[in-house]
Amino acid sequence: MDRKSIVERHDPIIKKVEPLAPLSVGNGEFGFSFDFTGVQTYPEAYESPLGTQSNWGWHYTGRRNLYTKKDIRYQSYDTYGRQVDYPMKPEDCDEAYHWLRQNPHRLQLGRIAFRFLTEDHCEIPHDSIENIDQHHHLWTGIVESHYTVDGAPVTVYTACHPHQDVISVKVLSPLLKSQRMEVKISFPAPDVTDRAWAKATFPDWEADDRHITEIVKNTERSVLLKRVLDEDSYQVYWSWEQGSWEQTGQHEFTLTTDGASNEQAFTVSFSSSDPAVVKGKDVLSESEKHWADFWQTGGAIDFSGSADPRAFDLERRVILSQYLCAIHSGGSLPPQETGYMYNSWFGKFHLEMHWWHAAHFPLWGRAGILDKSLEWYNKILPLAEDLAKSQGYEGARWPKMVGMDGMQSPSPVAPGLIWQQPHPIALAELLYLASPTEELLEKYKDMIFASADFMASYAHWDEEKAAYILGPPLIPAQECHRMGESMNPPYELEYWKYGLEIAIKWAERLNISVNPVWLKVVQSMSTPPVKKDVYLAHENCEQTYTEKNHDHPSMVGALGILPGMLIDKEIMRNTLRKVYEVWDWESAWGWDFPMCAMTASRLGEKELAVDFLMMEATKNTYLPNGHNYQRPGLTAYLPGNGGLLTAVAMMVCGWKGAPNPNCPGFPDDGSWKIKYEGLHAWL
Repeated sequence: MDRKSIVERHDPIIKKVEPLAPLSVGNGEFGFSFDFTGVQTYPEAYESPLGTQSNWGWHYTGRRNLYTKKDIRYQSYDTYGRQVDYPMKPEDCDEAYHWLRQNPHRLQLGRIAFRFLTEDHCEIPHDSIENIDQHHHLWTGIVESHYTVDGAPVTVYTACHPHQDVISVKVLSPLLKSQRMEVKISFPAPDVTDRAWAKATFPDWEADDRHITEIVKNTERSVLLKRVLDEDSYQVYWSWEQGSWEQTGQHEFTLTTDGASNEQAFTVSFSSSDPAVVKGKDVLSESEKHWADFWQTGGAIDFSGSADPRAFDLERRVILSQYLCAIHSGGSLPPQETGYMYNSWFGKFHLEMHWWHAAHFPLWGRAGILDKSLEWYNKILPLAEDLAKSQGYEGARWPKMVGMDGMQSPSPVAPGLIWQQPHPIALAELLYLASPTEELLEKYKDMIFASADFMASYAHWDEEKAAYILGPPLIPAQECHRMGESMNPPYELEYWKYGLEIAIKWAERLNISVNPVWLKVVQSMSTPPVKKDVYLAHENCEQTYTEKNHDHPSMVGALGILPGMLIDKEIMRNTLRKVYEVWDWESAWGWDFPMCAMTASRLGEKELAVDFLMMEATKNTYLPNGHNYQRPGLTAYLPGNGGLLTAVAMMVCGWKGAPNPNCPGFPDDGSWKIKYEGLHAWL
């Protein structure tokens, strides 16, 4: 396969201001998104905030532990004769509740921008820039930006170091020689004050007194800055090839040229301490080497021989999703749903989404990327064990919405979800299948066994049913159902059985005695509820897709994402077709479409699988930069990108027990011609 040609035919090429779709560079631990100028010059022209974020850059407003979980009121739910507390409602402790939701939050580390000037030194607005031609070279990771300012051409090369949090920018323009082009770095206030649950949070440029920017040291060609934000801090190192700098605001610094050359190059390095000192040319060369290696290893796919008119765009989505997931979801923490683009849900990450962000990495031959973020569960295992114990359960209960500290966030929904619980088990199994070593088993055994202990403890034995049941209280993956009413949602039932069976396999591989409670629960899980030949959202849900047909159609995930050991295929076929017909797809989310495609694939509904994957729906939109658009305020949604990659790998390589390992999820009527290599089958 000519991998380079496949990748390059989907290079994003921007010819105008794309308010929803700024480009980005990054390395998994750090990301930098920018406008058509090659840096962050005109944020006012973009609906998507232009972000500079990292996995290490977090902030607590005021101070750490300003409020703790002891400062909020918990809501108690009857759980088969005992009360279990959840931080679900703010009630009379509103400030503590919202502070804990908003803290810690990711920092916007700084804005790098150009200042374009007319001959009489007035600033030039974005709508006066002409001849925009921006090309993201995916094979090298370098973005090349061309445009005309007041009749003068400008060329900018932007890149991120693959292993250091360093941005390199090279500029070519006669504006530099005429001293009508400057570079500025500015820093916003750190706080997150908007209480919207999933709204894009723009930086605060007004509260100058809420932070400090200190000059630590400087030379003729560099300056080291220290940022102080309450009890948190970080450093920024800025170096350049020509010109001089001055402080032009309390939190703003400007670089002007000396008029000797049409060229300028600079690097900006961010770090919690001791920023890396790297030459700009080295950043560019390291980026070229890293991305060429990335594309030449791992999985690749070519749809170019297909007659189906959707094939080219599916290939585009696959290529861009690989890039975006690598830079935004490929770090040492589970990513937030918008990656490093900007803060959503206050910059925190959602553990029920970690599977969607990262399960595809082993399937595309990049298991090592998943391993980096899965290790984080080992680090917070004591906190997860404390959470389970506080509710009267065994083992470790994984929270839903968390920051890097691993502390559960209060929320009207998040504490009631359970489907994140088996994720670490399933993800570890993917790593083991990619590399079945004793070392890997030892590395994750404690995490897996503690996860399984909670699952077995949480399941309740129902004498009348002679089966183990889940909930109430719980909120299923289809979050519109009530905590105190939801019982036995199909996806969660199947996932409980599946997760415990994997835990049993790990014990057997390690020659460790299996917890007998795991065996009891696995052998006696409830049958998923059915009415009128379709699976219900949960056992106490009376509606069969006449109402509440919104949010996630998660019941179909019980056969698709999962092997469906508890599932009747014909009932699931009826369910999937009903979902296709009546679901409110404008209320769905980006990962729902690949989830349904995976279910259709297992059922042999090949045309339906592609129809789901490529459905024309707002939440299934993929922007020119490759991001999965959801709605205003949520213009990037990486679980959609990750889910797409997982579904495509499954549809191409099949799954355990698939009737045909060669493209079992695509129609075999000749409309799809698919070449692939380096992909792995689904579970």
